[in-house]
Amino acid sequence: MSSPALSPAAQQWLSEAGKALSQGRADLAEPPLKRVLAEAPDFANAQFLYGIACQMRGDSHTAAQYMRKAAQQRPNDVNILTNLGGALYDSGATDEAFIHLRRATELAPTQASNWYNLGKALKLHWQLDEAADALRRTLELDGGHVNARTTLADIFTIRGDIPAAIALYRKVLELRPDHALAWHSLANLKTVPLTPDDARQIRHILQTRQLAPDDRVSLGFSLYKALEDQHQYSDAFQALREANALKRRLVQWDAAETHAHIQAIIEASRRPLAAPVDPNLGNEVIFIASLPRSGSTLVEHILASHPQVEGANEIGDLPQVLDEESKRRGKDFPQWVVDATPGDWARLGKNYLARTACWRNRRPYFTDKGLQNWQWIGAIRAMLPGARIINCHRDPLETCFACYRQLFSEGAYFSYDLKDLASYYNDYQKLSDFWQGHYPGKVFDLAYEQLVQEPEAQIRRLLAFCQLPFDVACLSPHQTQRDVHSTASAAQVRQPIRGDTARSPHYRNFLAPLMEHLDH
Repeated sequence: MSSPALSPAAQQWLSEAGKALSQGRADLAEPPLKRVLAEAPDFANAQFLYGIACQMRGDSHTAAQYMRKAAQQRPNDVNILTNLGGALYDSGATDEAFIHLRRATELAPTQASNWYNLGKALKLHWQLDEAADALRRTLELDGGHVNARTTLADIFTIRGDIPAAIALYRKVLELRPDHALAWHSLANLKTVPLTPDDARQIRHILQTRQLAPDDRVSLGFSLYKALEDQHQYSDAFQALREANALKRRLVQWDAAETHAHIQAIIEASRRPLAAPVDPNLGNEVIFIASLPRSGSTLVEHILASHPQVEGANEIGDLPQVLDEESKRRGKDFPQWVVDATPGDWARLGKNYLARTACWRNRRPYFTDKGLQNWQWIGAIRAMLPGARIINCHRDPLETCFACYRQLFSEGAYFSYDLKDLASYYNDYQKLSDFWQGHYPGKVFDLAYEQLVQEPEAQIRRLLAFCQLPFDVACLSPHQTQRDVHSTASAAQVRQPIRGDTARSPHYRNFLAPLMEHLDH
């Protein structure tokens, strides 16, 4: 079907919209595109460009709707198919997204960008083998495609092939010495020391280049790691402080709002739970609750070394179930908790188990280590009374400083200011104490320091709580081959358990605001 002819005015509107989009101004592009579509609603190029504008402002559902219309008219237009695939992926329609992304590679098999878009989406969907193949194809077609190289390096990191990941990151830095993501990815491996020359290069880039704020933040965290590796602790902390201060200005975080939310959870959870519909519901699940950088990835890796346990990493099914219930009731969590009946909780538990069925295909039990689990222990106990819950914690100062040293890929906005960190940890500790008192014997308390100092004794206790027979493989988790989705810990858990991981002693003179505000 051919698109209708446009009036001269509509042609001008279309030109204005294209210029605005090329400048990244979706707000300026949408009005003229709406005028074009009012005159010619079936004009494919206007449908496509309107979809681009919607995607730029984050409305992937509407973007996919308009791009789909354009693709129906121009089914072999690779540009439309690729962008439609991206919009569909972002909107959650992953199966349909991959149809269009793969079709684009079939229509233009020598176009590197198509293979990269497919590989990137597959990697985000954890289809790592096919993702790696697509990214290798990208690099065959375009050896200078640095984003394909860093994405492939991330897959090697997840898979535990750290030498291959390092080689790829270093190759990117040969091609693009100022590539902030490659520097940060290399530093984020943590087990690989950066060199004095690395420190000089990063400092030179920071001092001489015009950089986007996010790139400056990434390089600042990388410089911290490079200087710490040279034992230049004062300079390292100064780099870290500057990077955190800049990142804090780029994010929104309200410590008082979080504190009020935690208090609301406590108040909503004080009433004893009514008898569950099925006290064994959820006995397939082992929930790991912790703050970031508290040993949760190590604990999951230990459990996933057991032949009966699948490590599912940080899955999002629990918050999705709770969010959907909040929308259904028209109340935010935890306001609706007091109104929920045992039947309601059983319904939510069964929903969660249905969503997570894929993790029980190979093994009867699986772990869920979402980093917000510590806030939802009351909901977990109500939904899935048969589940086991492990609360991992670490020395408060070490935990907070470890978070302060980490540039998170998303979320964790509390971590870029020492006072915010102290407030968040205090809220975590208050709620953890409440759960321990409210559910005696139901939440396993696991201290990271004890785990690394006496691993066999603590691992035996852990397995006994989870009602799992002892398996010697759990004592050597670094030998377990599995995908570890937390790239911040992926290299560390490939090493034998060690007890010399404390960093705060080198920086105590700089951590006074943190120590002052932590509850003791």
